[in-house]
Amino acid sequence: MKHLLILFGTLTLACGSYHRPPAAPAPQDSFAIVVVNHHWLDVTVYLVHDGQRTRVGTVTATTTQQFDLSARLLGATRRVSLIGEAVGSKEAVRTETLTLQPGQYIEWTLENALQRSSVALY
Repeated sequence: MKHLLILFGTLTLACGSYHRPPAAPAPQDSFAIVVVNHHWLDVTVYLVHDGQRTRVGTVTATTTQQFDLSARLLGATRRVSLIGEAVGSKEAVRTETLTLQPGQYIEWTLENALQRSSVALY
């Protein structure tokens, strides 16, 4: 019985002395694009990354839409641009190349004349 108590005490001390190292901060695994559409037509939004064009979604006329996307779409360079095409029209607009840092998001304001649209990183 004495040996059993010593063994139980040793196991309890061994289990209690383990300290888990602090967790590393989780990498940013997503980013957002907020589109404010002042145009009177719906606009289809595309993300251009690593030479590819990926459809993000459609923003209804005169509304605001947020798209949460995987950070994989940013690629290693984290350089992207956006394309907006008015549905039912030949009118389209493209942003300059944007470089996103971890934790940033894109806000794109589309105006009635798409060429007057503006983009910002936050």
